[in-house]
Amino acid sequence: MAIEITAFNWVPDFARGYVRDLRPRWACEEIGLPYTTRLISPVPPKPADYLCEQPWGQVPVLHDGGVQLFESGAILLHLAERDERLLPRDPQARATVLAWLFAAFNSVEPWLFELGNVEIFSKDEPWAKLRKPSLVKDTGKRLDGLMEALGDREWLGDGFSVADVAMVTVLRNADHEDLMSSRPRLADYVARGTARPAFRRALAAQLADFRPEPVAA
Repeated sequence: MAIEITAFNWVPDFARGYVRDLRPRWACEEIGLPYTTRLISPVPPKPADYLCEQPWGQVPVLHDGGVQLFESGAILLHLAERDERLLPRDPQARATVLAWLFAAFNSVEPWLFELGNVEIFSKDEPWAKLRKPSLVKDTGKRLDGLMEALGDREWLGDGFSVADVAMVTVLRNADHEDLMSSRPRLADYVARGTARPAFRRALAAQLADFRPEPVAA
């Protein structure tokens, strides 16, 4: 059975190309794994049966034969187990990739997620204006640590891996600040990732699935 990835059929323009179903799409494209998409509406209320699969009504959800799971990080790990091009078999190389996979979602993404909230969703709130300067500074420190750890290497591990799928998609969310332009090694890292043919195919596929207007459930 083909892998099925649940994705939204519409999002606002600023979110197009950034919804997290891009992550499993990219992983599948990297290893030539066929997949289909099940498109759902982002407009509430979400169908009760979907909330049984994803408690918050978010995407992606993955169906892989008899296996069903949610959360993009868990899905990436599930897919990576299929192919050593995404997850090496050597114990130390595997451990390094797994550490960076979790770091992308736990040590980097929360800061960028909060920054997006401050700059987009809550930008008119007084608290957001007060929070932004220190948040940008603290986020920069996180990115500095990542940049130093990356050093002059092309990828986080010995070669491209699922950790880079995670980290590149996380770092793309920093493009609305000068956080990346002031850190050229990280900007080059993201450029290498987004230049990969598999990423371009995944991005094109996500964009092609969006409708012009919101579609009800």
